[in-house]
Amino acid sequence: MRPLDQLRSLKAKLSAVIVAAVAVTVTVVAVGHDAGFPWIPVVLTAGLLSLGMIQLLARGMTSPVKEMADAARAMAKGDYGRRVTATSRDEVGELARSFNKMASELAAVDRMRRDFLANVSHELRTPIGALQAVLENLVDGVESLDPKALDTMLSQVKRLGRLVEQLLDLSRLESGAIPFHPVDFPIKPVLEQAVRESELHSRGELKEVELSCSIRPENLMLKGDPERMHQVVANIVENAVRHSPDGGRVDVSARAESDVVTIEVLDEGPGIPENEEARVFERFYRVDAARSSSDGGTGLGLAIAKGIVDLHGGDMRVEQRSPGCRMVVTLPGATS
Repeated sequence: MRPLDQLRSLKAKLSAVIVAAVAVTVTVVAVGHDAGFPWIPVVLTAGLLSLGMIQLLARGMTSPVKEMADAARAMAKGDYGRRVTATSRDEVGELARSFNKMASELAAVDRMRRDFLANVSHELRTPIGALQAVLENLVDGVESLDPKALDTMLSQVKRLGRLVEQLLDLSRLESGAIPFHPVDFPIKPVLEQAVRESELHSRGELKEVELSCSIRPENLMLKGDPERMHQVVANIVENAVRHSPDGGRVDVSARAESDVVTIEVLDEGPGIPENEEARVFERFYRVDAARSSSDGGTGLGLAIAKGIVDLHGGDMRVEQRSPGCRMVVTLPGATS
């Protein structure tokens, strides 16, 4: 604990330092005068003792500022682990606590940046490596240019295209530059289109998954950007189909509840552990990393969907069911 830490105002601390210095000076001069000492030694002694008292009492007032300056220089070099001692209750203490909070947030952002770069590098390396292997085989004459080789290269190029498009969407969401044009529109065509696209995709992957779509009422209207809402539903349904077993079922529904529209996507996959429900909306996070990587998932779809739902002023969450998972999107402004 530093001297004067209990005082809640910097002005009060300065006043206390001044009063203490004056009191020391007056006391020393009075004692020296009563003892009959010469004036010059008495005045010099009083001045030195006053300076010592000021240094003692002011130490806790200035040291946090010096620590912050040192920590700021370290952070400029990439060291976000420095913290400032924040024991005082005055304005400098508040500044020190805010500085420590900022340092913690910067450290978290730096970790996210490093993880993001590592994940992007990994996701890009996989399709690029596959393309390179096929092309090298073709150049060396190990393989001939047949439909199978072309199909392999096309699938990897499509995967690269999806990844780049999703990265661009994330960048636009975070910068607030994503196109957003809210209008009143019927939700039924959006859901049906997303279901049809997922059916075609599952057939292309030679996977049999039954999809259903229901809207109550049929003319249910939503205020938002239809293109972005299609992106939300398509990402959720595609994720549900990807994790559903062969022969499984995915149910997509929308209903009006007071002034809220609720969209639900139910699947019969392995589900999501309770302790990981919030993390599924993080970029590149996968509940089952090995399986998601092998089946073409990038771990970005739900993160993008959550960002778009937030842009609409809605909420997106995971609910447990057995078997499988229930993804729920609630959006304001429902009309029928």
